[in-house]
Amino acid sequence: MPEFRAWVLPGDGASGDGASGPGSGPGSASAHRRLSLEPAEGDLLIPDLDRSAAAALLTRLEEARAPLREMRTHDLIAALGTSGRRLLDPNDPLRREAEEWLPREAGLSAPMARQLLDRMARDWTVPALTHLVQAEFGDPRVLEGFVERDGNGGDPHQDRVRAEGDPLAFHVGAGNVAGVGATSLLRSLLVRSPLLLKPGRGDVILPVLVARALAEADPRVGSAVAVAYWPGGSRPPLEALALERARRVVVYGGTETVRELRRRLPASTPLVAYHHRISAGAVGRDRLSGEQETRPLARQAAEAVSAYDQRGCVSPHVIWVEEGGAVTPRTWAGLLAEAMEHVATELPPGPIPEEVGARVHQLRGAAELQAAAGAGHEVLAPDHAGWTVLYEPGFRFEAGCTGRLVRVQAVERLEAIPAKLAEHGPLLQSMALEVRPGRREALAGAFSARGVSRITTFRQQPWPPPWWLHDGRGPLRALVRWSTLESSDYRI
Repeated sequence: MPEFRAWVLPGDGASGDGASGPGSGPGSASAHRRLSLEPAEGDLLIPDLDRSAAAALLTRLEEARAPLREMRTHDLIAALGTSGRRLLDPNDPLRREAEEWLPREAGLSAPMARQLLDRMARDWTVPALTHLVQAEFGDPRVLEGFVERDGNGGDPHQDRVRAEGDPLAFHVGAGNVAGVGATSLLRSLLVRSPLLLKPGRGDVILPVLVARALAEADPRVGSAVAVAYWPGGSRPPLEALALERARRVVVYGGTETVRELRRRLPASTPLVAYHHRISAGAVGRDRLSGEQETRPLARQAAEAVSAYDQRGCVSPHVIWVEEGGAVTPRTWAGLLAEAMEHVATELPPGPIPEEVGARVHQLRGAAELQAAAGAGHEVLAPDHAGWTVLYEPGFRFEAGCTGRLVRVQAVERLEAIPAKLAEHGPLLQSMALEVRPGRREALAGAFSARGVSRITTFRQQPWPPPWWLHDGRGPLRALVRWSTLESSDYRI
């Protein structure tokens, strides 16, 4: 049975083939357990560190901060960008290993895994990481030393600032979208904060491979990162110690996960939480002038719904289509269904979990009952549960499920939608807003006021750029504290 070692610890010699056995270096997990990747063939080897080994690991990470902090930003980005470059190279062994294991562990079809890998790894390259740092801080030197505040104009009597990462961070990933853990890892290292990452089940492979690439690229960077998976709820000594010693905790997950970690943290430890979110789309009548324009738009919407099998917080679950265009909302739903089938042929869905299949069956059945009652509903879907379009003649906002199931709802005016979303503000995230430029800014402002933090298009919705304001805040600025060096001759 093929095996994948689900950890990379500083000093364990884990830069080789992930199918090899445990390392024997000072950072190795000589004890481990086996986790079967059912229904796929393969096992994850899970590290099993006792309290002494866990404490030693965290100490090594803290000690790695000094050399990491001394690196120039340019050199640091060059080392970090190695991971993206290698994972984009079809001839690199790391890429081949990712293509072999990602479908098994993440439950994606091979074509979908390749698409996800291409899109994610592109954000881990030198140009993308450079743009991210510039977008967040303007002057990258603020991560190296004290620089003038923006707008000081060189006034020697004004203070200067520096952005500091933490001596140790603990990142807890979710498993719904592969690659999110690796992104979180790279963000922490960009601000020179050593970290322990516990990836979520379903997102183990890419963080491990990225950490191995970094260890090979630069020992200073490799010594500042540890990746180790353990099942949620098991509470090994490493988790307890990490929560005690980390100076910042970053968590991706549902409300209960965030609440539990917050309860266990010291009061003084900042928690950066990325909660469960729901995204949507809105199509104006001014984009429904004819099929020549509408078919490509429906295709883009289908790709947004289907990306990583609709598991992401940026995945649309409901699309509001405005009445009054040459193409009716019902016709647009049919075009979307056609596009969903085409996308499913090119990027097949992965195995559907039993609970997701049951939920899809339940929602289809409820819609069929509404249709039989003459309520105007319609189910546009194949016999299998690979994708589903539910047409509904009116507004309703509720979470559906994953499994490429999307609601298309006919609305009289898009301008009426934001007010109806007021109570759902804490759940909202990305909105694909497809209207003519003349309406776009006003509608975007209305959605922003109700909690939507990202207004985009269907084409861009599933793949936000590295520098996006994740849940409304800068992803690197959320990881730093600011130090001020005041002028010895301060005056106003």
